[in-house]
This record gives sequence, C-alpha cells and structure tokens, in this order.
Amino acid sequence: MSARTAQPRKGLSLDKKESVWGYLFVSPWVVGFLLFTLFPLLFSLYASFTNYDITSRMNFIGLGNYERMFFHDALFWKSLGNTLYYVAVSVPLSTACALLVAVALNQKIPGMRLFRTIYYLPAVLSGVGVYFLWMQLLNPGSGIVNLVLSWFHIEGPAWLTDPQWTKPAVIFMKLWAVGGGMLLYLASLQAVPEQLYEAAELDGASVLQRFYHVTLPMISPVIFFELVTGIIGGFQIFQEGYVMTENGTGGPQNSLLFYNLHMWHKAFTVFDMGYASAMAWILFVIVIILTVLNLKLSRRWVYYEGGDGR
Repeated sequence: MSARTAQPRKGLSLDKKESVWGYLFVSPWVVGFLLFTLFPLLFSLYASFTNYDITSRMNFIGLGNYERMFFHDALFWKSLGNTLYYVAVSVPLSTACALLVAVALNQKIPGMRLFRTIYYLPAVLSGVGVYFLWMQLLNPGSGIVNLVLSWFHIEGPAWLTDPQWTKPAVIFMKLWAVGGGMLLYLASLQAVPEQLYEAAELDGASVLQRFYHVTLPMISPVIFFELVTGIIGGFQIFQEGYVMTENGTGGPQNSLLFYNLHMWHKAFTVFDMGYASAMAWILFVIVIILTVLNLKLSRRWVYYEGGDGR
C-alpha cells in the first residue's frame, strides 16, 4: 500500500457532520430557551430578594419581600384563599362533568357527531368575549340564568355583585367549556377494548360495576393528566377576576381577587416588581409541591397497561 493511500482522510466524518447540523437546527430553540425562559427565571429569582420597582436601582433586601408577604399583606392570604377555593371546587367538578358528558356522547345513536361538535365549540371561543357574554347571562336583573330560575319559583342571586356568589358564578361559567376535557375522555373511552366489557357482563357485572371496574381503570391515565393540568391551570386563573369585575379590582370585598390578579396589581399597578417576583416563586413552589404529590399518589389508582407507570 502506498504512503498516499495510507494517509487518513481529512475533514469531518459523516457522524460529526450530522451532529453539527443537528446542533445548528436546535440552536434557535436553545437560544430562545436561554433568552426567554432561563434568563427571566433567574432574573425574577434574584429580583424577589430586592426592592426592584423598574424606576430605581435594585437593592438587595434578603427575605424582606417574603416576610412582608406572609406577615404584613392581608390580601396575599385573601387571594391565595380565593385561588385555593377555585381550584378545590372547579377542578374536580370540571373533571367529573367532562367525563360524564364524554360517556353520554360515546353512545352509538344517530346525530352524535353533531352533539360532539356542539359541546366542543365553547372550548375554542375567545376568553374575553365569553366573559362578557356570561356577564350578561348572570346579570341579576336581566340575565337569562335568573330568568330560567324564576320559572321554577327560585329567586336567583346577584351573581357577580354578591361576595358569596362570585366564585360559584365563575365556577359555573367554567363548566360551560368542558369540551376540551370531554374530547380527551371520549377518545380514551373509544380505546377501551370491547372484550373487557363482554367478560365483565358474562360475570354478571351491572352497568355501574362495569363503569367502575373496567372503564375508570382503563381511562385513569387520562383522568390523571386532566387533574394535573387542571390544577396547574386553576392556579393561573387571572382573566376572570380582571375582566368580570369593575376596573379589574377583584370584585366585591375582593371575592374575585385571585392570586395572579393580586400579583399583577403589585407588578403593573404599583410597579413593585420585587414583591411580585417573590409572589411568583411562592406560586411556583405551591404548584410543584402539588404536582409531585399527585405523581406520588397516582401509583395507587392510575393503571397503565404496559406496567406500573413508574
């Protein structure tokens, strides 16, 4: 073999060239993640330990914002309580309603596709437009909701002006848009093997027993997904309190002052960015704790066909 043919080839190998091209293709995402996700996260974490208010220099104050939040801000606890109330009631209720609607729409009767479309439509409508619509529907004097209640000789409440009824009104409004969850449940219901129902029926199981022992275990991963995402989304509630109350103040007696609305006022009304950043990190910790707790508890009731889900 000649010395010329024995020399190694110059340049990058095919694998290295593919790696370079791969890094070039993912570089826009990496740059975007560093600039628009990681940097804002780290900046807000540092800002939470300062008195940052946009107009002046950031001065480090340690745990001052957190101390003020827990011990000197009554609206912090009020907004957190309103948000916890909403999440605790709305998430299970929305999940149950979406599942029941999916079961009803899973029946093989003529015209079912039309009903599925009708139930799903509210999930794709614009949020602000829907809120204004419901403000008219819930009007205590001229709203359709109280009009229908009057047909049954029930005196409707002053939904959005009575502190005792504002949060139930918002929860009732959110039930109108369970179409998104309904679609997921409907797809999971149609994926349950028919032979499981046949075997349970041969064993003498009733309709409710088949639903409890066959349907629920088979669609439990979807239920778990809906619960986790519903809790995360519930803690992010903001528009309802901002749009459906006068000047976005949180309604009568701060009954619709949700956590994100209070944080928004601190950040963009009084420009107390340091304090708002501290509130954001407390919310982040709460959501992380609840998500990890859900993941731990899911091992007891979520069924995966391919294993235990660990």
